[in-house]
Amino acid sequence: MGADPEGERLVVAELTVSVVAADREVWSGVAKQIVARTTEGEIGILPGHEPLLGILGAGEVRITPTEGAVVTARAEDGFLSVENNTVTIVAGAAELL
Repeated sequence: MGADPEGERLVVAELTVSVVAADREVWSGVAKQIVARTTEGEIGILPGHEPLLGILGAGEVRITPTEGAVVTARAEDGFLSVENNTVTIVAGAAELL
């Protein structure tokens, strides 16, 4: 986190993320970036992204948590929803790699 000229701490926006398969939650947490494959191609999601509803294409979802290593999951047959810094990925099949 940085500081503004008056010395106050700046708040860094985060994404609240949930990756859900048909039968279970695969991963949830706080992230600074998501990259997923849709039927239109790969999309990157950062805090402040416009609301979005996309159809998932078969492929990887890469989650960059606010702390720790990148989390990679395989997801297909579902959708991706973004609204108010909340990202929900619902897939017919999903697993961590």
